[in-house]
Amino acid sequence: MRKLFFSESACKETKLHSAPHSWLPLDRGGLSKSAAHASGGTSIESLMKMPEPAVLPHFKPADYVDILAQIHEELESCPPDERSCLFLLQFQVFRGLGEAKLSRRSLQSAWEKASTIHEKLIFGAWLKYEKKGEEAISDLLSSCGKCSQEFRLLDFVSQVSTGSHDMGYDEGSDEFRGSAVVHFRIRDDMIACDRRKLAALSTPLYAMLNGGFRESYLEVIDMSRNGISPIGMRAISKFSLSGRLPYLSADAILEMLDFANKFCCKGLKDACERKLASFVSSRQDAIDFMECALELGCSILAASCLQVLLNELPECLNDEQVVRIFSSANKQQRLTMVGNASFSLYCLLSEVSMSTNPTSDVTLSFLEKLVESASDSRQKQLALHQLACTRFLRKDYAEAEPLFSAAFSAGHLYSVVGLARLTSLRGNKHFALKLLDSVMSSRWPLGWMYQERALYLDGDSKLENLNKATELDPTLTYPYMFRAASLMKRQSVEAALMEINRILGFKLVLECLELRFCCYLALEDYRAALCDVQAILTLAPDYRMIGGRVAAKQLRMLVLENVEQSTTADCWMQLYDRWSSVDDIGSLSVIYQMLESDTSKGVLYFRQSLLLLRLNCPEAAMRSLQLAREHAASDHERLVYEGWILYDTGHCEEGLQKAEASIAIQRSFEAFFLKAYALADSSLEPSTSATVVSLLEDALRCPSDRLRKGQALNNLGSVYVDCGKLDLAAECYINALKIGHTRAHQGLARVHFLRNNRIGAYDEMTKLIEKARNNASAYEKRSEYCDRELTKADLQMVTKLDPLRVYPYRYRAAGNANGQP
Repeated sequence: MRKLFFSESACKETKLHSAPHSWLPLDRGGLSKSAAHASGGTSIESLMKMPEPAVLPHFKPADYVDILAQIHEELESCPPDERSCLFLLQFQVFRGLGEAKLSRRSLQSAWEKASTIHEKLIFGAWLKYEKKGEEAISDLLSSCGKCSQEFRLLDFVSQVSTGSHDMGYDEGSDEFRGSAVVHFRIRDDMIACDRRKLAALSTPLYAMLNGGFRESYLEVIDMSRNGISPIGMRAISKFSLSGRLPYLSADAILEMLDFANKFCCKGLKDACERKLASFVSSRQDAIDFMECALELGCSILAASCLQVLLNELPECLNDEQVVRIFSSANKQQRLTMVGNASFSLYCLLSEVSMSTNPTSDVTLSFLEKLVESASDSRQKQLALHQLACTRFLRKDYAEAEPLFSAAFSAGHLYSVVGLARLTSLRGNKHFALKLLDSVMSSRWPLGWMYQERALYLDGDSKLENLNKATELDPTLTYPYMFRAASLMKRQSVEAALMEINRILGFKLVLECLELRFCCYLALEDYRAALCDVQAILTLAPDYRMIGGRVAAKQLRMLVLENVEQSTTADCWMQLYDRWSSVDDIGSLSVIYQMLESDTSKGVLYFRQSLLLLRLNCPEAAMRSLQLAREHAASDHERLVYEGWILYDTGHCEEGLQKAEASIAIQRSFEAFFLKAYALADSSLEPSTSATVVSLLEDALRCPSDRLRKGQALNNLGSVYVDCGKLDLAAECYINALKIGHTRAHQGLARVHFLRNNRIGAYDEMTKLIEKARNNASAYEKRSEYCDRELTKADLQMVTKLDPLRVYPYRYRAAGNANGQP
């Protein structure tokens, strides 16, 4: 997902081509380790300056389980018009947890449960913004005869109902004093109107034409100074007779709208703003009409303009006129523009603006409106904290402190981090510690509390707090990086490498890859350094390193000078080796290098997407799939990639259609494999297994490389196991192992276990553990095939390698609940 509050350095591009590489221990001939330590050690240390962890602008409750339970309970009992706000809160909770899929699901639910058309347009625009870069999916769905609903513009004119605006009197019962026809003079024109019909448009007109006013007796009334043209007045006369507007220009309808507003003609005003809404087709239209809508209180017209503007996020926020509309809107204007969904609107605008520039005046103005729009305690906590974070980043410390304090007082415990930072900046680290200690003593401490506390300590106390932070929250990046950097400064490069590998074993973080790159430079292991910088470029092509001063591409070129170039054949062999040893980061690096020269880019981008999915990088994986589609060598290949794009975005049936269309053009391994995969995932019918087997067998008869054939054999073995055909399953797994598909050990272990051969299953998983570089899952699976003591040892190893895996905790908790030691 987008990273909030990540700003690139303002430093100018380092001119590496014209300056000696004094900061980087690299020469064509390489450096000796002693020379690197003697002359390059200081340079490496300068690369590894550790900035303090950011004060995150997220809603971070002290107890996530409690707040999510509260939201769930409230969703079951609240009125329908409150559900979308609760789903928005749920979205913010998941965003703070870093759960991209769950936050997207909450946003989808907010859109689905929206009770007003304003909420519908806001959450629809938000979904579109979140899926920026995925617009191609909408086109793919259209090619399958399906629409992506959230990308469609809403028809406000037909969806917003209007009541009768007639005056409601009995025309026959009232006696009009003047003539039946009244003429309105507008300069040299005379417009004849039915006095009774015109009077029926509003109470003020009725009073004027049949009350105690002089105009009630006049046959000619001068309207030259009321801002209405003859064309507009004739149209008003026709409307009074028929209730319908004639076809006119937007300028003429604007005149009529102004007239309707002056004389309180509700029916005419409603008809005019509905007609004007149909004229809003561009950003400039929306800007021009919005100003009129807000001035005259035209909610339908304002909402139509708002939809057009939000549909162009984030680009429209570069337009000063658009920003002025949102930034200057007062409470009444916000009510006109977006009804009661003001908080949701400014949540969206703030999110978009923060992702672009968290310190800009635009971000600040939107967050100030967010604070104004907050109506309950939880909304105030989020709004105040986010505004405080922006003030903090802008170094507006005097303004940030009361905001953090207000958020903290409202119940947002995490805001104490901002208060502690501000206290420390004033040179009072002792009071910062007291603040944190008071929070930690009032409840069960959390990982971020120990991480924050460590910032105000030195030496062993600092490391103790960082170790405790990692124990409580292994996902915190800063403690690993600080420990690794500290070890580097003590010339313990290998130990630093081990430390940073702890987190990279279960969480792919660009900053950690960059730090490991520096470790490899210190060891003069340029091939490993190249591997990491190429993996970085795969995930973020524009990534900048060394505090944002140098483009990663430039560092790659420097390291590449010290690495022997590989041929395409060498690269394929490296890819097979790394794939077989379950080295996903290494495989990414090889593919990056192959993409520079290999002509079959579609296939390589597709392989890249598979690796990125395995590394839990779904956005990067989708980007690779889109590139695979763009570089497909043929129509049938392109259809396969389109099928995977649809499948990965939850459109399984449409993915199957693409697979079948591809097979109709040419029978290929990937088309059959996609169809089998999608079918197995979408149908629970027992007969499906036979179809999947047939499709996988068809795939294996088609040409492909051993990487994909190994995967197909492994999948086929799994289907056979589910069907109870263990001999056939074992044959598939053995054949997969013969061509280097290491993961097949797990399937073969399962076959041994089902044959009551636990020792064989254990041995098979041991082989996988020995071969795989990332083997936490292998330890976890092996734990099922051994006695209690070995199971406990394996699960302890799982937690050490990947503390995010849930099963070991559940196993140990169940054992403790049953009184087991």
